[in-house]
Amino acid sequence: MSGEGKVVCVTGGSGYIASWLVKLLLHRGYTVKATVRDPNDPKRTEHLLNLDGAKERLHLFKANLIEEGSFDPVVDGCESVFHVASPVFLGTNDPQADLIEPAVKGTLNVLKSCAKFPSVKRVILTSSMASVAFNGKPLTPDVVVDETWFSDSAFCVSNKLWYMASKTLAEEAAWKFAKETGIDMVTINPGFVIGPLLQPTLNSSAELFLDHISGYGPMGALHAKMQGKSPWEKSWTEIRRGHNYRSSCVMKLLVGGAQGAPRLPTEIYRFVDVRDVAYAHIQALEIPSASGRYCLVGRVTHVSDAVKIAHELYPTLPLPEK
Repeated sequence: MSGEGKVVCVTGGSGYIASWLVKLLLHRGYTVKATVRDPNDPKRTEHLLNLDGAKERLHLFKANLIEEGSFDPVVDGCESVFHVASPVFLGTNDPQADLIEPAVKGTLNVLKSCAKFPSVKRVILTSSMASVAFNGKPLTPDVVVDETWFSDSAFCVSNKLWYMASKTLAEEAAWKFAKETGIDMVTINPGFVIGPLLQPTLNSSAELFLDHISGYGPMGALHAKMQGKSPWEKSWTEIRRGHNYRSSCVMKLLVGGAQGAPRLPTEIYRFVDVRDVAYAHIQALEIPSASGRYCLVGRVTHVSDAVKIAHELYPTLPLPEK
């Protein structure tokens, strides 16, 4: 196993991508120090503690993104650091406080901790296509979007694309800090991540997609959540109880359609499988020549095509047809 005897850190270890990353790292023999919001919360930790190799080689820590120095005890002694943690909100009345500040400040706080310890040889930052493709340029069929593109934060803010703005500003700040301090950093920029969930709760990015195909819409779903309700909780529970929920990547993101969305949105998604994203992080660590940014998109798909796949897999589920 290539990771035997090596210690790495994963921030936001209980999250969607990070959980898969922890799983693959343990499988490859690494010792993993992972941060979680509350190490005593079984909803956030039980699925991690049950992974193969976790008993011997997984150590959980509490850390706060916006608290400088909070990651020092975790990073100390690590050969590499995967910074995966970043806030994702379905809706917010204060995007600066809820999204932008924790994304930028949290990223810099992790990097500041990395800069303190010479044991850290490389940092792999989980960024997003959100920091690549949103700059107002026309996306005609002849345009190639690649790693040289950067989203325009001013464009994102003016169009209230708060998540895109947060990822763009965070990555820009990270590159500036890495160049100033000499940190060897690689960024992974995935598109819309889909695939099986290891954690027992529905992650925020999946909920964002469900908003588009449920009858609630983004603000309706947010209102329901503020009242302590989940528009798709019943469907999600039934799907997981009655089916092998690993059997379909797309199905995990479409169960909310059972609420009866009247029409599908006109949306194109840059889908990529969560397992490919996790493996790309490991390649960014293990391949010495890896550098710069890596855009990850498996397939560009219209939401209607994703719903067709769901209909084929679960024909009794009342998903919208047009």
